[in-house]
Amino acid sequence: MDGHNSDDSKQSTADMTVFVQNLLQQMQSRFQTMSDSIITKIDEMGSRINELEQSINDLKAEMGVEGSPSPLAPSKQKSDEAKQEEGSA
Repeated sequence: MDGHNSDDSKQSTADMTVFVQNLLQQMQSRFQTMSDSIITKIDEMGSRINELEQSINDLKAEMGVEGSPSPLAPSKQKSDEAKQEEGSA
């Protein structure tokens, strides 16, 4: 009887090993697929960002504001002038 139980135990261990190996291979395959998908999406996002930057630069060039100060600077300058006028009045 011990020999028979030993054979069953060995077969059960071998079956479990095969099952675990197959499961790990499936997981590896799924992770690789997901990884490839994520990398592809990141590359696409990078391309979109580059296109957006180029569009912004094109619009700036069309408007002629390539070297002009930011829009906040003139409004701050106007508020400083208004304060000076109030102080001199």
